[in-house]
Amino acid sequence: MSGAASGHRILVVGAGYVGLTTATCFAHLGHDVICADIDRGKVASLSAGVVPIRENDLERLVSEGIAQRGLRFVISAAAVAATCDFVFLCVPTPLRSDGETELSYLMSAIDSVATNLRPGAVVVTKSTVPVGTAPKIGAALGRTDVALASNPEFLREGSAVADFLAPDRIVIGAENRSVAQRVAALYDSIDAPLILCDPTSAETVKYAANAFLAAKVSFVNALAAVCEAVDADVDAVLEGVGTDHRIGSAYLQPGPGWGGSCLPKDTRALVGVASDAGYVFDLLEGVIAVNEQQLDRVVAKVACAVDEASGIVRLEPGRGGPNLDGITVGLLGLTFKAGTDDLRGSPAIRVAEKLRDAGARLVGFDPALGGNLDERPDLEAQLPAGLTLRGSALEALRGAHVAVVLTEWPEFGALDWERAAGEMAAARIVDARNMLDPAKLRAAGFLYEGLGRR
Repeated sequence: MSGAASGHRILVVGAGYVGLTTATCFAHLGHDVICADIDRGKVASLSAGVVPIRENDLERLVSEGIAQRGLRFVISAAAVAATCDFVFLCVPTPLRSDGETELSYLMSAIDSVATNLRPGAVVVTKSTVPVGTAPKIGAALGRTDVALASNPEFLREGSAVADFLAPDRIVIGAENRSVAQRVAALYDSIDAPLILCDPTSAETVKYAANAFLAAKVSFVNALAAVCEAVDADVDAVLEGVGTDHRIGSAYLQPGPGWGGSCLPKDTRALVGVASDAGYVFDLLEGVIAVNEQQLDRVVAKVACAVDEASGIVRLEPGRGGPNLDGITVGLLGLTFKAGTDDLRGSPAIRVAEKLRDAGARLVGFDPALGGNLDERPDLEAQLPAGLTLRGSALEALRGAHVAVVLTEWPEFGALDWERAAGEMAAARIVDARNMLDPAKLRAAGFLYEGLGRR
């Protein structure tokens, strides 16, 4: 149900994952929200209720917000800034090739609204920014009559709406506590722990949370390798570990590596921030290194599976990896996680690229992509060169020498694997998500290889 009894006028700059979710959910809470983006096509589509990203409940709430006149989309943030009490900055802050965070989009957004802001307005940074960015934002605004705050986002793609409306916590950083409380009031109808702190601490919370999650995943992937070495079963080990309330079971699942648009960028950024401050963050650098190793482990498992199937794969150290010439690999899953159509930073894409570089022919399927991306050139451009996309899992496996499960889509668990075995050139599978039943796959005639499973 829409919430606040007396809503505020909010401007959200940026209509990507974070900006669109933020604008839509604030409108759902009863605020009057304007979402601005420089992409005219995106603004036109959103104004018509068409959401360009796959996100649970988002399209429904966008349509509701438009119908109830609590949400609208515009091209010019400058034209509406003077009418708003709060301005949320939700623009991209990607990592540059030199390892530094690109802040030009953020500074451009600030420049677009700076002179038009009404006195007393609050500018809130929701984009993920390097620790210590708040003073730079203040300098760029050049306004002593405008307040500043940091309100980092903790949205998981695929469940962003739920994460916004039922968060684990709401973090707000501001030098002036009354400013932080004004921002907190926007969330009054949400029951969640409220953490008020200074801007630098708020910025650090975001990086620290993602770095810890990355560390947890890297630990589990390394543990899976240990289980294989000592002939232990990772599923049993993780069940025993996850029941410890100090550790918990969340994120205790082996996979092809962590990825997405946030974790790779944020972990490297935190290493850089620490280095600039004079601290060598060896632990986090190790977490990143383990993640890189995990990609190679999956590729090695594919090579070993095919080698056992046909004997034609030769490990050639001089070549820098396995030789998969003449091998067709059926890739199941390309997005970085199930429930989203996002390919940015996807470990599935990186594994696919390594397989291609080893000489493999790639055929793939992902439920979020289907078999035709003519209307989504943005996604098509992110796929590995040479990959053939199919419209179903069975089509992707037809004639393949080995299947590789890279994204945990439930559809793959429900696949008719006996039929798939008959379609493949050789019934071999590498389950890089440990989501399939090994006994069921073996009964269907497959040579099954998971991560850390006996």
